[in-house]
Amino acid sequence: MDWEQQQRRKRKRFGRSSSHVQFLTRRSLFLCLAFFAFLLFLSSSRWFSIAAASFRPVLDVSSTTLSRLSTSASKSTLDNSLSGKYSPLRIERRVLFPDHLLLMVTGEFSRDEKLDCLYHKSVARDLKQETLKQSVLSTDRYDEFRSIARCPLPPRNYSASAVDLRWVGVEADDHWLVRNRHPVASWERVVYEAAIDGDTVVVFAKGLNLRPHKESNPTEFSCHFRLRNSNNNGDYVLTTKAVTAAQEIIRCSLPAGVSSTLDKEKGIRVTVGRGSVNTKAHLQVTLPSVARLSISKLNELQRNQEKHELCVCTMVWNQAAALREWIMYHAWLGVGRWFIYDNNSDDDIEEVVRELNLENYNISRLTWPWIKTQEAGFSHCALRARDECKWVGFFDVDEFFYFPSKYRRQQAYHTAGRNALHSLIANSSASTSNSTTIAEIRTACHSFGPSGLTSYPPQGVTIGYTCRLQSPERHKSFVRPDLLDPTLLNVVHHFRLKRGSGFFDVPKSNAVINHYKYQVWETFRSKFFRRVATYVVDWQEAQNEGSKDRAPGLGTEAIEPPNWRLQFCEVWDTGLRDFVQTLFSDPLTGYLPWEKASG
Repeated sequence: MDWEQQQRRKRKRFGRSSSHVQFLTRRSLFLCLAFFAFLLFLSSSRWFSIAAASFRPVLDVSSTTLSRLSTSASKSTLDNSLSGKYSPLRIERRVLFPDHLLLMVTGEFSRDEKLDCLYHKSVARDLKQETLKQSVLSTDRYDEFRSIARCPLPPRNYSASAVDLRWVGVEADDHWLVRNRHPVASWERVVYEAAIDGDTVVVFAKGLNLRPHKESNPTEFSCHFRLRNSNNNGDYVLTTKAVTAAQEIIRCSLPAGVSSTLDKEKGIRVTVGRGSVNTKAHLQVTLPSVARLSISKLNELQRNQEKHELCVCTMVWNQAAALREWIMYHAWLGVGRWFIYDNNSDDDIEEVVRELNLENYNISRLTWPWIKTQEAGFSHCALRARDECKWVGFFDVDEFFYFPSKYRRQQAYHTAGRNALHSLIANSSASTSNSTTIAEIRTACHSFGPSGLTSYPPQGVTIGYTCRLQSPERHKSFVRPDLLDPTLLNVVHHFRLKRGSGFFDVPKSNAVINHYKYQVWETFRSKFFRRVATYVVDWQEAQNEGSKDRAPGLGTEAIEPPNWRLQFCEVWDTGLRDFVQTLFSDPLTGYLPWEKASG
């Protein structure tokens, strides 16, 4: 009995203990849930909106406080919107030109992007920075990975190595400007381009002082390569010897394995060194470089397409107004592809090229900021066009092919001329009686003068200029890019060819080039004020005054000579004008095709 009572007491105590534990467990769970609900309430967007509303300037506060709060909120909103739209600007290299500072920038932005140039100067007293802002002169896309910006030259006491960029409307702080204080390179001493050619790399450099128009000793030079992730010091870790050297071009062997890494790297940096690669590193001098090696997916696609029979390369500066006539006319003659090297134009050339491409003219515009590099630019274009073109012509936008024997008879105008340039190249390349392969076709030029005009002819140069010098000058060429000498040596007018290849001179009765060289004074002055060729100094310098590339009697001052409009007129030649008017003009309006699109 006593034992049964003891068992009942134990059960009661256990039940009370169990009930107490269950109660504590439920209470703890409730408190935890309440605490988490409170945290969720604090973190809700509603709470923040209420909190934010409490900071809105709607209370009875002073006008000064209200102004500060409003300004701070506006600035924060602007910064947030801009930070979402613009990325930081990283300047890779600065190159000093005679009239501007070129900034090479990582990333992409379009032509004429709205940017400011920032100039920094340290003040000695308190070491604070003085910052000066000027509008950027121009911007442009450079290659697949980079853009360029042209800034005014730094004012006195402001360092060129400290010039930065910022988007207009964005505050200049460390978040937006990622400075890279490399020493400033000079446009006269810099490696500026590079391209892969088979198992070699072709590097374009200024400052090597190689002999003009002649081959140099390649053993003096070497190429140096730097992979993006090779080390933390930015050193060039791969070196190969040069195999050719001429003018501004060094060709070196391509290091093993570099080609396979190009897809992974955003361009492999390359430069040129002078001195034996077997000497100690400090004895070898390397040039500053902005050049990168890369493989363009577009080029890979073009290699698999059928080649164009005729292509043309040219280099221009502010020639947008002349492009339509030149391209439309020569496309009718058979040219199917155009490579335009834009040498710092500040006119509307990009828009003109865009419109022509919409009209199915196949034109590529390449930003080429390197002045006095026409020969090197043409060598670069020969490499670039080789995979797309069987024949490439090198001539200027003021030069027009003309076929006197085809155009002579008025009644034949309705058939003469279409694809005539294509026929000329095909016939000339087969016009050899020996085993020599024709790789270059040369056509003589007739130089035209102002022809009595004082203003630019509104219908174009082929209509306006009709008086020329009697004797032809120089020649321009079409070449087979696959048969050029490995040095790529040229003198603008013609290239050095591979052994076993030759050239053909077109008889003047079959074809000539009308070179509208001496135009009305304003046009002529602009052209010769800003020469792009390497073999001619600026016309205002007292050098080579007897050269055929200078105007006879012009002198060295930008003053219009007496009777300029009547000079260089020995023979009246209206052949091309008559042909163009008969064949190209609209029978109802008389307009020419290049006039219509321009309004």
